[in-house]
Amino acid sequence: FNEHGEALSIEEKPINPKSSYIIPGLYFYDNNVCNYAKMISPSDRGEFEITSLNNIYLEKNQLNVEILDRGLTWFDTGTFESLNNASDFIRIIQDRSGNKIACIEEIAYLSKFINKNQLEISIEKYKKSQYGDYLKKIKNKNNG
Repeated sequence: FNEHGEALSIEEKPINPKSSYIIPGLYFYDNNVCNYAKMISPSDRGEFEITSLNNIYLEKNQLNVEILDRGLTWFDTGTFESLNNASDFIRIIQDRSGNKIACIEEIAYLSKFINKNQLEISIEKYKKSQYGDYLKKIKNKNNG
């Protein structure tokens, strides 16, 4: 990163990284992404690397990188063991806090992307589950 927080380079699995930053794989692309993807060739590993796509955006000065705040957690879930560890982590946090992690209806409702009636449709859909009970709690907690 430069002094303005702008990315200067991105490397795919470097042997000697230039920094301690990682890209956790959360991307939002514009309508140019399909055209840019057609420009990519397989890497030395024989794979189409997402880093190649991101580097096109970087070269065109169209890349915006956000550093995630402390308190966010990223897991590489490429093995059964690491997937199980991530699952255990989520279960423990949800059990102890009483809150769901990444509950899409909750996020949408609190961000006003959906209204109370739309939330109630999801509550009805999941009414016989703990998830439905959780959505009811969200609705009631926020002027239900």
